[in-house]
Amino acid sequence: MDSSVIDLSKYRLDTAKGDLKAARLLFDATEFRSSVNRSYYAIFHALRAVLALDGFDSSKHSGIISYFNLNYVKTDVFSREISKIISSAYRLREKADTVINSISEYLDKKYTE
Repeated sequence: MDSSVIDLSKYRLDTAKGDLKAARLLFDATEFRSSVNRSYYAIFHALRAVLALDGFDSSKHSGIISYFNLNYVKTDVFSREISKIISSAYRLREKADTVINSISEYLDKKYTE
């Protein structure tokens, strides 16, 4: 395997580990929304570390998740439980962002009244 592919995979895994460490620190500081966000990105970068070995990437998070599920979960390289965790993290991140964005829009309007 090409060393540049391995280096990319290692870089992405290191990024994932850094995000997970940040998520734990944020959680301990009761910064739960940010902790959820960093937790999701830890998973996302870990997935991209695996997919780098296939030479696959996608500009869409759903593309990364779909490829991983098709090529690694459905072939029993990784368990279905991991797929469920990935889906839950993705939904939680989206929900947290949606709530914060909605409240922010509401407050922006209130601030200008």
